[in-house]
Amino acid sequence: MAANGYRDYFKVLGVERGADADAIKRAFRRLARQYHPDVNPGDKDAEARFKEVSEAYEVLSDPDKRRRYEQFGQYWNQVGGPGGGAGVDVDFGRYGNFDDFINDLLGRFGGPGGGGFAGSPDGFGFGSGFPGGFSGFGGPGPARPVNLDAEATLSLSYTDAFRGCERTLAVNEERVQVRIPAGVKDGSRLRLKGKGNLQPGTGRRGDLYLTLKLQPHPIWRLDGDQLRAELPLSLDELALGGDVRVATPDGEATVQVPPGMSLGRSLRLKGKGWPLRDGRGDLLLTPTLRLPQALSEQERQLLEQLRQARSADPREGWAAAARL
Repeated sequence: MAANGYRDYFKVLGVERGADADAIKRAFRRLARQYHPDVNPGDKDAEARFKEVSEAYEVLSDPDKRRRYEQFGQYWNQVGGPGGGAGVDVDFGRYGNFDDFINDLLGRFGGPGGGGFAGSPDGFGFGSGFPGGFSGFGGPGPARPVNLDAEATLSLSYTDAFRGCERTLAVNEERVQVRIPAGVKDGSRLRLKGKGNLQPGTGRRGDLYLTLKLQPHPIWRLDGDQLRAELPLSLDELALGGDVRVATPDGEATVQVPPGMSLGRSLRLKGKGWPLRDGRGDLLLTPTLRLPQALSEQERQLLEQLRQARSADPREGWAAAARL
């Protein structure tokens, strides 16, 4: 502390003067863990440093206090505004562990909700969020509105998204069964009412919003309401056409390839695509030419005969049109 009692709270937290709220919160959490009395039992210097870090966070995390602090320096607390003098009087004995203290402290300073992920049977979970609703260090005050909603991302395979599935999530140390309806798309959001962050002392609880992320599929891709895939065809199938057996999400089906099929066109199977609210979308198959890596002797001879017998120039008119 300086001789005149002034503390440079930015230096205390080790952040730049222009640091945003997230940077200030990260710095506080790091230093609070470093100097917490549980980590440094009997170390009075560490306890004093801990209280200094907490005091700095109280001021810099409050927009009004920070504005007055940046404007008036050591006299910030003598300028009119809500709140009393900075100073921390912490009863460490009433906290079960360090995380309980940090969560309470961040809430008392008006820190935003949001926690880490916790383990669950399917590898996904949402940990406890930070509470809010305290007026300052002097003790609990009237609860003020805070955003207790939480967000998380859930990864799904195309199969789970296509058919629907159930997932068990660990949310705030509670197992929650979630039903994923058939036909969800990448970026879809599900709301789990009353499964968000909990505000201690009030019983208030927000909602949990799940954003669904579809893992890439080796064959299928979604294009709006249509399900698309490339359809490999041989040279003779493209040239001569005919019935071709193809795979669909429901199993095999037969499509009719017209003679002389252009590679730019697509074959449409109505009602065989992605599940929608009012039925199924269409399935679009875009032909691609698949040549064998090695030709048999008979194939090579037949292609030689085709080259000799070819009646049309595939590049007719192309040379003239290509001139610039």
